[in-house]
Amino acid sequence: MAESDKQALLDALLAKRRSYADTLPEKWQEIEQVWQTLKSEGWHGERFKTLHRLVHTIAGSAGTFGLPDLGKSARRAEIRLNALAGISKEAISLPIAEIDDDLNHLHLSMETARLSEPDLPLPNVTIDKQDDDAESVESNRLIYIVENNTPQGEEIAQQLQYYGYTPKRFHALGALRSALRDEEPAAVIMDITRTDERSTKAMRILQKSDETQRPILFISSDHDMESRLMAVRGGGIAYLQKPVDISKIIDILDDHLDSDHQEQARILIVEDADSLANLYSMVLSKAGMETRAVTDPMRVLDELDTFHPDLILMDLYMPGCTGFEVAAVIRQVEKLVSVPIVYLSGETDIHKQMAAMDLGGDDFLTKPIEPTHLVSSVRARLKRALMLRALMLRDGLTGLLNHSTTKDRLIQEVDRSRREKRTMAFAMLDIDHFKLVNDTYGHPTGDRVIKSLARLLKQRLRQTDIVGRFGGEEFAVILPNTSAEDARRLMDELRIAFAKVQHQHEQTLFSKTFSCGIALYPPCTGATNLNDSADGALYRSKEGGRNRVTMAEHSSE
Repeated sequence: MAESDKQALLDALLAKRRSYADTLPEKWQEIEQVWQTLKSEGWHGERFKTLHRLVHTIAGSAGTFGLPDLGKSARRAEIRLNALAGISKEAISLPIAEIDDDLNHLHLSMETARLSEPDLPLPNVTIDKQDDDAESVESNRLIYIVENNTPQGEEIAQQLQYYGYTPKRFHALGALRSALRDEEPAAVIMDITRTDERSTKAMRILQKSDETQRPILFISSDHDMESRLMAVRGGGIAYLQKPVDISKIIDILDDHLDSDHQEQARILIVEDADSLANLYSMVLSKAGMETRAVTDPMRVLDELDTFHPDLILMDLYMPGCTGFEVAAVIRQVEKLVSVPIVYLSGETDIHKQMAAMDLGGDDFLTKPIEPTHLVSSVRARLKRALMLRALMLRDGLTGLLNHSTTKDRLIQEVDRSRREKRTMAFAMLDIDHFKLVNDTYGHPTGDRVIKSLARLLKQRLRQTDIVGRFGGEEFAVILPNTSAEDARRLMDELRIAFAKVQHQHEQTLFSKTFSCGIALYPPCTGATNLNDSADGALYRSKEGGRNRVTMAEHSSE
């Protein structure tokens, strides 16, 4: 995180803490009113639960706002109240003097916190936003190629261009050193020979300038252990033996440069305390996540229907119902069964934590939680959740949406286009004479051809476009808010680029083409009509000689 961004976050946290401190007198009035009523009117289970919840909320929130002494005082009172939870009306005997003492101590701590100077140390806020530097993650497609002006170097550079990368070749080390001072490449591909002093010098230049730990891919004709050790010590993420299969280079670059353009993760925060809900929302938003906070647990299902979160952060103790109960309700809805629920609570009783997990939770974070810890914990759980979801929704070979998920997304996008009164296009693609590839070179090579087209589609299309594998060598592309003219132009550009891609089988290089059919909404009336119309246009492309794009007849301009 840049210093200016860190300071902005610190300022925002400081403002949140001031706001939180300003609410403490009101919170104390609530606590005192409930407690005085309990003392004067006797035992009442629901009223006692309210007292426990109010104290529990302060115990969990104070530390998060950088007020540890207040948190300790509230925790002491909560422990006293916990010992009385669940005792029947007949058996209850309130230790009034002890609770009075704990609550008076809590009141004093609340007053001290309210009057504290606002520049007291804040929690650790070093948060790295994963997409904070979009230029270095997505827009930066610059690849340095360091080699001795070989034909393979030229071929690598040419193929990288077809997949949206910007290659720059270096034969002179002085030019490499100068370029590294002026611009930062996303990755480096370097041809090395263990006995070549020039390779060692080039590595030293890269290491000396490498403050960002850029990925380095080594290619070499040397296969011995010493050469591989030299590459590892030089910071290499891959070591490829000549002759190099260029598709492997593309695979490695894609994996390390996050070219999949994953959608922004969505987090639903269910927390009855406004101050905490707003704080968590702000911190996670600063870390690059889309958030929505719900302070009324009775509205959770409505929010789930419209927000479609990737993960739910759930408080345990809320008015009206508990987090246990809300989780159980969510798990009864079939489409929500796989959405991870992470409890976020000040509850320290391990038995209650395990009970919460049994009732539909996936993990438990204990309040108070620092912003950095919150972000890292949510990211870790998101990563696992998204990996599991990808297994269900995505094609195993290409990573694209599978057939059924693509059809579901097509229905959703048609509905969206209808609501927003916008045009959308739907394209179907099929690799020409693909069976010949499998028959001639074998299925592993055929799989690499399929992956190469999938990669080209993912990299060259917009982030808002949706790409799926319909099956075999057939693909589908959903283009929201796109005219017929733009859809034809875009698919033609992809068709031309794919025809230039070189595929390799042993020492043989070959190229392939694809045919495409496009339909438009409107005039198509729905997802089924779009699918059928695009399929018919694809058939006409095949009949017309292949390697072409055809518009559905009623969608043409």
